[in-house]
Amino acid sequence: MNSKQRKKLISLAMNVATTVQIGKNGITESVIGEIDRALEDHELVKIGVLRSVLQSAKSLIAELAEKTNAEPVQAIGNKIVLYRLSQKDGIKHIILD
Repeated sequence: MNSKQRKKLISLAMNVATTVQIGKNGITESVIGEIDRALEDHELVKIGVLRSVLQSAKSLIAELAEKTNAEPVQAIGNKIVLYRLSQKDGIKHIILD
């Protein structure tokens, strides 16, 4: 992913509501499953990291991206944004130039 594509995704993510929350248990199989389903349904997912989590969003983004086969877009504050092209029909796909 190049910087122009990343900027476009960051811009789109500003209007996306937080879809998944990571709680005090951290990255669990159920959290990975929720993120995976959200990526398949929406392609761009915003994840909230609760204050009770001992790790920061920046330290979690690489692990989440790897476990969901997604592209890390941004980790800022307590929010993480991931992108993955969906194989699902019937959704509006994000076109990256």
